[in-house]
Amino acid sequence: MPTATYHRENLRETLLELAERTVRRSGVESLSLRELAREAKVSHAAPARHFRDRRALLDALALEGFQRLNRAMADAAATSGPFGTRFRAIATDYVSFAVENAALLGLMYAVKHEADASDALVEAGRRSMRVAVELIAEAQSEGDVLPGDPERLALVAFASVHGVAVLATGDLLEGFSVEQATDAAVDVLLSAIAAPDPRA
Repeated sequence: MPTATYHRENLRETLLELAERTVRRSGVESLSLRELAREAKVSHAAPARHFRDRRALLDALALEGFQRLNRAMADAAATSGPFGTRFRAIATDYVSFAVENAALLGLMYAVKHEADASDALVEAGRRSMRVAVELIAEAQSEGDVLPGDPERLALVAFASVHGVAVLATGDLLEGFSVEQATDAAVDVLLSAIAAPDPRA
C-alpha cells in the first residue's frame, strides 16, 4: 500500500493501482473514491483532480486493463513462427490475463457495455478481437487457414478460449490444468480452421 503523500505527477497512477487492488480483493462494489483517497493518504477531494466521479474511475480502470491485455495479445501475435504457434500464443496470453485478473476482466467487459462508456474504452475493448481477426486474415492470405469470414472465425475462437478462462476461474476444469485446457481448445480450433496441406 502506498505510503507517500500526494504528488501531482503520480496520484492518478496510485489511485488506479489501489483501485485495481481493491477490485481484486473485495470486488467492484467496495470501490469508492473516498476510501482510495484515505489509502493514498490524500484529502478526500484530491482524486477529483483526475476522476470526476466513481464512474470515471471505473472507465479509466477498464481502459487501462484493455490496454494491457491488447499489448500482450499484439506482442504474442507479432512473434515469429507459423500461424499455429502465434494463434496459440495469443490464446494462452488471453487465458493467462483472464485467470490472473478475473475481477478486473469482469469489470472491463461490464463497463465497456455501459451506455455511456467512453469512445476510447469501446475502441480498446474491440482491439483484442481485431488482433485475432487480423492474424486469421493474414493466415488465410497465406493459405494456412480455410476461407471464410475472419471475424466469424475469430468470434468462435474467442468464445472457446474465453470459455476456458471462465471454467478455470470457476474451478470447473475437473482435474485439468489451465494450460492443458487451453492447449486442448487451441488444438480443436486449429484442426477445424486449418487449410488442408497441399502436399498431403
